[in-house]
Amino acid sequence: MSVADPLSHTPTVLITGGAKRLGRAFCLAFAKAGWQVICHYNTSKTDAQETQRLVEALGSSCHLLPLDLSSPEAHHQLLNACVSHATCLPDCIVNNASIFEEDTAVSSTAARMQAHFQTNTVLPLLLGNALAQRREAATTLACVIHVLDQKVHNLNPDYFSYTVSKLALERSVALQAQALAPSVRVCGLSPGLSYLSGPQTQANFDQAARINLLQRPIDTQDIARTAVFIAENQSLTGTTVQVDNGQHLVPLSRDVMFAIQAPTS
Repeated sequence: MSVADPLSHTPTVLITGGAKRLGRAFCLAFAKAGWQVICHYNTSKTDAQETQRLVEALGSSCHLLPLDLSSPEAHHQLLNACVSHATCLPDCIVNNASIFEEDTAVSSTAARMQAHFQTNTVLPLLLGNALAQRREAATTLACVIHVLDQKVHNLNPDYFSYTVSKLALERSVALQAQALAPSVRVCGLSPGLSYLSGPQTQANFDQAARINLLQRPIDTQDIARTAVFIAENQSLTGTTVQVDNGQHLVPLSRDVMFAIQAPTS
């Protein structure tokens, strides 16, 4: 486990953006592995409550933390809320929350780029740094997992601000692992296309989900289980695991949803 003595300690994971989609999958995977779950959400209260119900049905506790991550002090607010609601600092943080808005290099604006960087880059890094600072006296090993995107290993210019923010986070994985060692491990997790994104239609998704080396949709449970594996493997730090059916090895000149034509009826 991510703690020294799993027999006497129930580990706790904080998952940002945990209310739905991949965030919910992370919550359920950690619950199945016996972790206490802290599920952060912003506006998706109903989805968060359903995630809480599903986690508790698995026999784990689930605390809900509503918070707008655009605040410069959101990292401290999140950790303070963890202590208040779950009575402990997390043993693992899964930085899953992100902004994913369509733009190009030409249409991007300072406000849009700053918004992407705050949620996708600044908050995850500051949250990891703050966790390390607050755990200075801890004798157990904590873990921070930055959820990335196969796009950072397979560049195309679509979703410009989003991609730049995720590139910055990916380049920070090894740097932060060096900075926070030996008390906190830092790893990246790069999933491929897993859910409908942006303006994508179901028909487009069904076709795009097979544009990878294995020519089949990615199992989101595999992505979620990989996060648990990283959290529980104390020998992993400063590295990124790619769970994308080899999508990053199929280069496209545009984002996959734009690079294909949806099948006609």
